[in-house]
Amino acid sequence: MIAFLVIGLLIGGAAVAFVLQNITPITVTFIIWKFSGSLAMVILSAIFSGALVSTLVSLPSSIKKGLQISSLTKRNSKLEKELADKKIEVESEQLKVD
Repeated sequence: MIAFLVIGLLIGGAAVAFVLQNITPITVTFIIWKFSGSLAMVILSAIFSGALVSTLVSLPSSIKKGLQISSLTKRNSKLEKELADKKIEVESEQLKVD
């Protein structure tokens, strides 16, 4: 837990240093949309937008895998119960034979 805190502080410090070194104002134009801001904010916005889009694209497969894992876990539990019941049945049959 402390390691994550230290790593987070290091990443945060690096981000602050990046922002302070890249304060040059720029204008970004996309079709009819225009945005003016510092170079650092434009780059960070692009990074966060890319992370958001990649998360949204991978979300359906993650949900599908989660549902599949849940289904297989339930099936596994059912099969383990059936196996335990069969073992009891076999043991009782062996006792009858003996």
